[in-house]
Amino acid sequence: MTFLSETLSRVKPSPTVAVTQLARELRAAGRDVIALGAGEPDFDTPDNIKRAAIAAIERGETKYTAPDGIPELKQAICDKFSRENGLTYAPAQISVSTGGKQVLYNALMATLNPGDEVLIPAPYWVSYPDMVRMGGAEPVIVETSLETGFKVSAEALEAAITPRTKWLIFNSPSNPTGAGYSRGELKALTDVLMRHPHVWVMTDDMYEHLAYDGFAFCTPAEVEPGLYPRTLTVNGVSKAYAMTGWRIGYAGGPEDLIAAMRKVQSQSTTNPCSISQWAAVEALTGPQDFLATRAEAFRRRRDLVVDALNACPGVTCPLPEGAFYVYPSVAGCLGTTSPGGKRIETDEDFATALLEESGVAVVFGAAFGLSPHIRISYAASEEALTEACARIRTFCEGLVRA
Repeated sequence: MTFLSETLSRVKPSPTVAVTQLARELRAAGRDVIALGAGEPDFDTPDNIKRAAIAAIERGETKYTAPDGIPELKQAICDKFSRENGLTYAPAQISVSTGGKQVLYNALMATLNPGDEVLIPAPYWVSYPDMVRMGGAEPVIVETSLETGFKVSAEALEAAITPRTKWLIFNSPSNPTGAGYSRGELKALTDVLMRHPHVWVMTDDMYEHLAYDGFAFCTPAEVEPGLYPRTLTVNGVSKAYAMTGWRIGYAGGPEDLIAAMRKVQSQSTTNPCSISQWAAVEALTGPQDFLATRAEAFRRRRDLVVDALNACPGVTCPLPEGAFYVYPSVAGCLGTTSPGGKRIETDEDFATALLEESGVAVVFGAAFGLSPHIRISYAASEEALTEACARIRTFCEGLVRA
């Protein structure tokens, strides 16, 4: 349609949302589908957080709030950053938005101009490049590989920086790979960034509390305090606290940037949901012991899935440090024909045939900028994961090689 924005023509719908919706539709039509495409915990929101939301409703906390967060939540976030990350922020340096996605979007809309470049290591969360394009700038993809643990090297980062680079978007542990950067690996990157003072850093720390086998999470401004004045440290309650539908994300950063983000938000959603904000206060200030219990459950699921996938012909699955995703290579499955007669030439072909013929919904790797891979979310019961992996193995064993 000719009246649509030219910018919109540069943006793709979210593939992860599309896969999840397709799985819902197939289930509604009576198909037996195991959906491993969604990036959300299958655990419920803890009861104390629910009770805090109910109490907020009963107190009448149902009006507009300040555009970027109630004072109580901003203070809880300041305390969280100090307690867990060694970062000192004042409430005026905190932005609260309708999910982590809006935090990122607000920051990009507030800062990008035509000709700007934003560095994005691949594989990346599907929304990063499209949000950059919506801001009129250009995403510059810095590729990694399975052999490098899906982590960008200092040399690759340095080579990608130009005078037009405005931001680096950094995500650890990663969606889609689960790869986490050690302090030493992150220090090598921050050393590069210290040599380029025009480059700002936007972190995505959403999977901070989902780390395994002794992996110690750290964030750029914590590792290199010299980056603090040009870092936006982004986090939220969606993943660790099983609050995806509550839609609360937050960030700490320079006060002038936070003010600019507030202006964007004031002309879009006005403010995050008042009830969700009070629930998030309880999430950040209430009991935290369940985090370790749930992380251990995710670790067991990770090990189950990695072992099962590596037993599938043509599939290679590394062991991730965190999050609740694996990103196996399906390179050994390309150039084959599926049991149902579909030709498998790409990871998208693999994912499509797997859903149609075996009833397992995954996301193809091209959506995340690195093929030939698929992303599997193991935020599902061990029973569902065991059955899904059995179906994947049967599917792979049935591939006909020329």
